[in-house]
Amino acid sequence: MNSPRPYTPRTGTAAQSLTERRKAATQLDIARAACELFAEHGPDGTTAEDIARRAGVALRTFYRYFRNKQEAVAPLLAGGGDEWRALLAEETPGTPLAEALERAITRSLTGTVAVEEGLRWTRGLLRASADDPALRAVWYRVNQDSEERLAPILTHLAPADTPPMTIRLLAAATTDAIRVALETWSTTDGPTTGPGSPADLAVQALHELTGGMPVLK
Repeated sequence: MNSPRPYTPRTGTAAQSLTERRKAATQLDIARAACELFAEHGPDGTTAEDIARRAGVALRTFYRYFRNKQEAVAPLLAGGGDEWRALLAEETPGTPLAEALERAITRSLTGTVAVEEGLRWTRGLLRASADDPALRAVWYRVNQDSEERLAPILTHLAPADTPPMTIRLLAAATTDAIRVALETWSTTDGPTTGPGSPADLAVQALHELTGGMPVLK
């Protein structure tokens, strides 16, 4: 089964060598295969051998990139953060930060068939992670990495006198707003767009988490 490439990262591609691009493509193929099998059989019913076979790679290739079957989904999950940070980085310094954040979040979670497909994959993975601590650990690590990568972008967009701790708090709050929104949405049969969608929930969560931050006034 060939699925679309949800959440394909948009940054850095031009600077990558052919070898790096092939490596990234192989990792995404393995990640998609893992997602498909987890959806079909659950993490407990899926082995690394199954994933390698579905992805059309040797088992040694699988272990060259990933330590275990749960780790295999990381590139797919991380792609969502890559997309949203790339959109935020497109914002012009001096744009009201609250406006820039909301626009980037909304754009990254709506609008294309690939995004909608990616959201459905994410919903399936988050549901599967409810009974799999190792899969949850991958999800949390991906979010922590996204938070750390977000801070320099916020530093560029925020007023020059913004304290470093404020930047860190904003990066944490924004990342958590998206994470909690996706986790909440995954427990429902809510739509991918409109009220109750990930974008709608993420903006609501952002308002609640950052409402008292002067940098967003």
